Amino acid sequence: MSVDTPRRIVLLRHAKAEWSQDSDHERPLAERGRKDAPVAGRKLVDSGIVFDLALCSTAARTRETWKLAVHEMPERPRTVYEERLYEASLGELIALVNETPDDVRDLLVIGHNPGMHAIADALAGTADGDALARMTRGGFPTAAFAVVEIPGTWKGVEHGVGKLVEYWTPND
Repeated sequence: MSVDTPRRIVLLRHAKAEWSQDSDHERPLAERGRKDAPVAGRKLVDSGIVFDLALCSTAARTRETWKLAVHEMPERPRTVYEERLYEASLGELIALVNETPDDVRDLLVIGHNPGMHAIADALAGTADGDALARMTRGGFPTAAFAVVEIPGTWKGVEHGVGKLVEYWTPND
């Protein structure tokens, strides 16, 4: 793949989780989350993006979100369950993206807030239409995703290099 070929990163927040007596890491999806995750999967399919790699937090709610969303896709991308996504800071998220192999054009990251919102906001130097304003105004609710186009290589990803081309929430 050429360095000139734009890459895309899709940042998907897990769907709505239950509040439970389990550890935070093991919280399952709530009924609403089990409904929203497949809708997010269908919307990802509608975007036309075919993922080369999915990085998913090891938390129960992210794994369950991914299982329900990927079921809507015609092909399951290579998936890596990444412990470092759980409670990752913005710097840790960017470092993970920087580790992405060069042959990956479209990357999906399934994670948590505040990280998903922070990295979407940090990478989006520009935006199509009102996507950035809607994301800023509405936050990054459960099952929401942002699509950011990135020029150059994954190793070159840093603050402000991308363009927010889509922002979707289950309420859209």
